[in-house]
Amino acid sequence: MYPEYVSEHFLMSQKTLLNATEIHVALHRLACQLIENHNDFSQTVLIGIQPRGGFLAKRLVSLLQNHYKIKDVQLGLLDTTFYRDDFRRSKKPLEANKTAIDFVIEDKKVVFIDDVLYTGRSIRSALTAIGDFGRPTEIELLTLIDRRFSRHLPIQPDYRGRQVDAIGGEKVKVCWHEHEGEDAVYLIKEQL
Repeated sequence: MYPEYVSEHFLMSQKTLLNATEIHVALHRLACQLIENHNDFSQTVLIGIQPRGGFLAKRLVSLLQNHYKIKDVQLGLLDTTFYRDDFRRSKKPLEANKTAIDFVIEDKKVVFIDDVLYTGRSIRSALTAIGDFGRPTEIELLTLIDRRFSRHLPIQPDYRGRQVDAIGGEKVKVCWHEHEGEDAVYLIKEQL
């Protein structure tokens, strides 16, 4: 078969990894783990990695403040687009997202938050980018989905909602009610 023929005849199959209830449970578990390690968050800031980590970070902050009554949780959003080592290799023009960090991170504990940990390149670029805002005492990583077997860099999460064994052409898609109209995580694979 010729590549053009094959590409026109791909079908997508989709498997639900987490439904709305399971995401709800995972978010509460992650929030409780953060509370165990950071108490009142007076020395900790949360940084959502744009764009998709921002949805998760905002959801966690809402839980911490409204359900667990943590009063002052500082949330920032960090765009790492132009800190990535592969940003010039993209065939389509990259669109930068907004960085919003309006507090001091010097001598604070930073928790990076992203929806899916895949190759580790986004986290590496976040480590570089955060240096523009000061020097934290410690950096941790929280991710909803940890994709195993796909890491390009030796980066592992401190907090994970679920570990997924996705291989080859499989993709993990996290949907948020605020953005896609539903809370769900799907494993998507192309099939002939």
